[in-house]
Amino acid sequence: MKKILITGASGFIGSFLVEEALMQGWEVWAGIRLTSNKTYLTNPAIHLIELDFSNKESMKELFVSFKQKSGTFDAIVHNAGITKTQKKHDFDLVNHQYTRNFIEALLLSESTPKKFIYISSLAAFGPGNEQTGQPITLMSIPNPISYYGKSKLRAEQYITSLTDFPYIILRPTGVYGPHEKDYFVMFRTINWHLETYIGTAFQQLTFLYVKDLTRIIIAASASNISNKSYFITDGNNYTTKEFSVLVKSLLNKKTITLVFPKAIVRSIAWTLEKLYSVFGSVPTLNTEKYKEISCKNWLCEGGEIWNDLTLEPRYDLKSGLKETIDWYKQENML
Repeated sequence: MKKILITGASGFIGSFLVEEALMQGWEVWAGIRLTSNKTYLTNPAIHLIELDFSNKESMKELFVSFKQKSGTFDAIVHNAGITKTQKKHDFDLVNHQYTRNFIEALLLSESTPKKFIYISSLAAFGPGNEQTGQPITLMSIPNPISYYGKSKLRAEQYITSLTDFPYIILRPTGVYGPHEKDYFVMFRTINWHLETYIGTAFQQLTFLYVKDLTRIIIAASASNISNKSYFITDGNNYTTKEFSVLVKSLLNKKTITLVFPKAIVRSIAWTLEKLYSVFGSVPTLNTEKYKEISCKNWLCEGGEIWNDLTLEPRYDLKSGLKETIDWYKQENML
């Protein structure tokens, strides 16, 4: 049985990745931290492995020991990282430097897998041109606008600089689904009969349901593809208005529409960030998140990976949102 290591396994995407890998017959090792919440990792078939990305030497020793007992991993999916933090420099530390530590530990222990999948983000390239509305393509020049996006791009640049390292870089667009927290805020707001926008109700967006993303990732792990990078979407373009209309329909709610000027939202984000910092936390709406959600064009071309793997998305936004909202209702969160 082929072995796969999935980092960030206790999180939103990671927990679905573990489930998908198990369904596809992999022997799954879930990379977690000592403090990770294991709510979605209760399947007895899952092997848990604690990783300290801040300590390259300890990871090297861990991989040497693992190799002696079980051999090397056939595939590694590096999904661990942070999307928000109080300290801006932590984006680069966790998303870039810890990725370097992880890979260097693999190399030093001679544990390079047959395939290393790095989960990056559309944010690594930044938004598309607002005037032309043209989508971002693989030929576009990266121009990240947030610390998060810059940290993911630096990790990508490190990976692509390596020699004889079998990587695939995947840049998902807006990923949603059960367990997710940021889009849930929008669901809850609409459930409270409020429909809010920043600057315009017609921000251009692309989406991807988490189960389609995990199918792609696990399929890529077993593929013959190597040393390529991709954007991933469900193949359709949407607007924030279309998103809200679908959510309203699924929740059977009528709403009051509020379009906030960007300057006001920026001030709210700054204020919330300061207030939350007193309690050592970061709000969903923060200054870094504002940089991204205030941009009008987040379209990208994400069809190449589907073609290369001869797969098709199973969910469009409507079917994915229905399954997601049904889950939140079942959990009494909506």
